[in-house]
Amino acid sequence: MTSNKINVIGAGLAGCEVAWQLSQKGYFVDLYEMRPEKMTAAHKTNKFAELVCSNSFRSDDHEKNAVGQLKWELRKANSFILENADLHSVPAGGALAIDREKFSSDITEKISLNPLINVINEEVLDLSKFKEPTVISTGPLTSNRLSDQIIEITKSNKLAFFDAIAPIIYLESVNMDKAWFQSRYDKGDEESDKKAYLNCPLNEIQYKEFIDDIIKASKIDFKDWEKNTPYFQSCLPIEIMAESGIETLRFGPMKPVGLKNPHDNNNRPYAVVQLRPDNKEKTLYNMVGFQTKMKYGSQIDVFRKIPGLENVQFARLGGIHRNTFINTPKLLSDELSLKNQTNIYFAGQITGVEGYVESTAIGLLVAFFIDKKISKKQYIPPPPTTAIGSLYHHLLFKNEFVDFQPMNVNFGLFKELPKNNARKLKKEMKKVALTTKAKKDWCIWMSSIN
Repeated sequence: MTSNKINVIGAGLAGCEVAWQLSQKGYFVDLYEMRPEKMTAAHKTNKFAELVCSNSFRSDDHEKNAVGQLKWELRKANSFILENADLHSVPAGGALAIDREKFSSDITEKISLNPLINVINEEVLDLSKFKEPTVISTGPLTSNRLSDQIIEITKSNKLAFFDAIAPIIYLESVNMDKAWFQSRYDKGDEESDKKAYLNCPLNEIQYKEFIDDIIKASKIDFKDWEKNTPYFQSCLPIEIMAESGIETLRFGPMKPVGLKNPHDNNNRPYAVVQLRPDNKEKTLYNMVGFQTKMKYGSQIDVFRKIPGLENVQFARLGGIHRNTFINTPKLLSDELSLKNQTNIYFAGQITGVEGYVESTAIGLLVAFFIDKKISKKQYIPPPPTTAIGSLYHHLLFKNEFVDFQPMNVNFGLFKELPKNNARKLKKEMKKVALTTKAKKDWCIWMSSIN
C-alpha cells in the first residue's frame, strides 16, 4: 500500500478515533456517515459519536478496575475520544460519565473542521469501489445493505442476529469441593482434553427448583427495533428452553450423561451445568448453553444457587440483544484487516468487543496498524499484559471449544501474573499488581512504537 488516503465508514466512537488518529499522522481521510440521509432505529441525531445506550464510560479506577486501566492506556496514547470525554465529564462518583449532547456536538465540530478529514454523508453501497485502506466501523447498527456486502466479502452466513451471550465466571471463585473437571465419557487423547470441562452437579430437587427460578426470574424486554431479529435455533435463551418443558434443559445443555461426580461416587447427578475455558490461560469459564435475557440481578441470584457456584464472581453476565459482529479470529489478520482482502479493516464493536471504551481502543489500534503498513514499518501488537493488548488478543484467540462472542475488558483477559507471585496476593492486591504491570508494559510498548 502506498496511498495517502484512507476511507473510514461509520462516524461512531471507533470511526472518529480512527479518522482523527490518521489525520494526526498526515493522512487524508474520507469519513462516511449515512446519517442524516438514512437514520437508524436507535440514533436520535445526526451528530458523530452519539451515545445511544448510556452516558457512562464506567469506572475510572485504574488501579483495581480493568476498564479504568483501559482508559488510562487510552489517555497515554492521546485518544481523541477519551480527551473529549474528559472535557465533557459530569460528576458520577468514581465513574466517567459525560454530557452526551456536548460531547457528540464537540466531536462533530472538531471532525468537520479538520482539514484532513472529508465528511461524506451517504450510505456506502459498494465496498468494491474502495481500493485504498478502508475501515469498517459501523457497529451493531450496520445498515442492511452494508451488512449484505460484508457477508459477501467475508463469506459469512449472517451478521445481524440476536447475540446470545452466556455468562463467564472466574475459575478462582468456584467451589471445587463440589465442582470437578471432566469431559463427557472422558473423551480426548490428552489428559487436558479429558478434563476440558468444569462440571457442577444438581440433584432432582435442586434441578426442579432451578428451572422454576429461571421461569420466575425478571427478564429484559427487547427494544422495538430488536423485536423482529431472529434467534439462532442453536442458541435459544435458557428461559425459552425451560418454558418449553421441565426436562428440556436436562436433555440439552444440562444432560448428565458421561459424567461421574468424584465427590459423590454413589449417586449420579440428575443434571449438570458444564463450563468450558474462555481464554488461553483458563482463568475464565463460559457457562455452556446458558445464554439468557434474565436481568443481571436475577442472573446472579439464580446462578449462585448452582452447587459449586454459590460465591461465584462473574467476568460477564449473559445477554440477548441485536448485534452485528464478524468472526474476527477466523476472518481477520493480526493487523485487523481481512485475510482475503487486505485493504479492508474492521474497528470497534463490529470486531467483537463490547462497550464505548473498548470500541474506541480497537479504533486506536487499527489506526496504528494502518500507519505502520503504509509507512512499511514493523507493527508490534500491544502485549497481553495490558488492557488494550488483552482485548486485541481476545479478538484473535481461536478456541475450538467456544464460539467467538463479544466481550468487555476484564481482568480475566489479562495475561496472568507468574504463579509464584499471584498465589501470595489477595484479590484486590492482585488487581493492583495486574494494573501496575499493565502500566509499565504499556509505557514500554508506546516507547517502542514511536
